[in-house]
Amino acid sequence: MYNIVAVSFGEIFLKGKNRGSFERKLIDQIKYSVKDFEDVYVYRDSGKIFVEARNEDMDEIIEKVRKVFGISVLSPSIKTVKDPDEIIEKAKELFGYLLEKKDIKTFKVRTKRTDKSFPYKSMDFSALVGGKILEKFSSVKVDVHNPEVEIFIDIKKDCYISSERIKALGGLPVGSNGRALLLLSGGIDSPVAGYMIAKRGVEIKTLYFHTYPFTSERANEKVKRLKEILEEYCGKIKLYSLNMLEIHKAIRQFCREEETTILARRFMMRLAEKIALENNMDMLITGESLGQVASQTMKSMAVIENAIEMPILKPLVGLDKAEIIEISREIGTYETSILPYDDCCSVFAPKNPLINPKLNSIQKSENNLNIEELIETVYSTMEIL
Repeated sequence: MYNIVAVSFGEIFLKGKNRGSFERKLIDQIKYSVKDFEDVYVYRDSGKIFVEARNEDMDEIIEKVRKVFGISVLSPSIKTVKDPDEIIEKAKELFGYLLEKKDIKTFKVRTKRTDKSFPYKSMDFSALVGGKILEKFSSVKVDVHNPEVEIFIDIKKDCYISSERIKALGGLPVGSNGRALLLLSGGIDSPVAGYMIAKRGVEIKTLYFHTYPFTSERANEKVKRLKEILEEYCGKIKLYSLNMLEIHKAIRQFCREEETTILARRFMMRLAEKIALENNMDMLITGESLGQVASQTMKSMAVIENAIEMPILKPLVGLDKAEIIEISREIGTYETSILPYDDCCSVFAPKNPLINPKLNSIQKSENNLNIEELIETVYSTMEIL
């Protein structure tokens, strides 16, 4: 039935003179989301974006495009020529299709003319189309105040006839608001953090720390799968991978066990900052939730962040675990995140980690370590996907 999807913007409408650049980013993201389909055409017509495709692909394409940030509503539509008789026939065809799907008693027709050369005024044409539908389908009647179904006719360069409104994710197009590096652990929290920041228009790259062979190859595959799920929303994502084993060995040898988590996290921040700066990224992203674990107390986070100067975005900091899990289920990362493969933090976690570390004590312990040499050693192990 449907041969095109009309895309309605979210916040892009508020961007004034910058709106054009946001729309171009959105079109790029839509094209990426439907790259695996043949004969798909994405274009603009009078302030709206349309995705034209083969009928048999339409349901799958709608599901892909619905995940693109920057879109508020999708409307599966019939595209037809700007001829009154042809529009009426297609409107009746659509109404008949809707009647087959469910019992309809009342309806309304609404017309919007962007092209004012069309020979009917909007209200007059709505009345004409409504009358023709009543002639063909005697079981229904018009209700202009509270109809069960609304047939919307949008007259632009071509004509688009629709009824259904599918809510999308909103937000801003990825790439319209800077770049940031997500520390992707493989747990529940960090993929959700990346999703939430990408929804604000940020292009994300990801960084994964492991301690192979103490962490398994299946743990690596788990993180790659999480990256792939995020790509359904964010477009193509680069994954940096670093082996932290030498750093953990040094911490175990020269520092107190209870300081392990704080010291390791400070190294992670330094390495993340190094990668971000060398690749023109503006901020880091973490999945920290205040008080959730020992390294996420207020004092722990302050000591960890002291190791770097780059700002850190923490979209989950005020959420509890149940709220984070709910989002992870909605975006499809939860089942992968709970796969029982250890990450480097859990493998080397101390029995009694510090929850109120003192900065001067941590810095004193770091004096026992050759920080720059360890950073370069681990950085040299970097793999990029």
